[in-house]
Amino acid sequence: MKGTEKIIAHIEADAKAEVDAILSDTEKKCAAIQAKYEEQASGLYSDKIRAGVKACQDQEDGALRISRMEARKSVLAVKQEMIEKSFALAQEKIISLPEDQYVAFLAGLAKRACVTGSEEVILNQRDHDAVGEKLIRTLNADGAKMTLSDETREIAGGLILRRGSIEANCSTELLVELCKGELSSKLADILFQ
Repeated sequence: MKGTEKIIAHIEADAKAEVDAILSDTEKKCAAIQAKYEEQASGLYSDKIRAGVKACQDQEDGALRISRMEARKSVLAVKQEMIEKSFALAQEKIISLPEDQYVAFLAGLAKRACVTGSEEVILNQRDHDAVGEKLIRTLNADGAKMTLSDETREIAGGLILRRGSIEANCSTELLVELCKGELSSKLADILFQ
């Protein structure tokens, strides 16, 4: 049986050598596969990190652009509010002029807007009662034949001239509104230099 044991030992040794070779080859293949996938994983990881950083940067840039735009809108809204207040203040100053200056202002409006010199002058209730008659005397002193209407209008100041069914609106509201387009940019330059 010694011969049989030698053959078995030889077969076992050959099998062990073959198994060791297969294991060694398999370990090398596994190591190569693992290295390949680790390299791919490392590349994918780097790509994901770069994509994440870019997405964060894009989001930050977008938020910054939006916040700058909102800030500009807020500043513009404040500027527009200040311009509107300036025009409202201008209108208030006009209607708060001393009586003689206000009558002269109204007379100038009426003279520029009249066509025949025989128009009817319509004022707001406050001006009608306070300066209406004085305005008509001032207007008619130069030979016009204007009359003060008993009708009043809901205007802040100024006047409306009526000849038949035709009216010329010379209210301070309209005058200020007409000046806004022309003067807004100039006023903004003055206010916000």
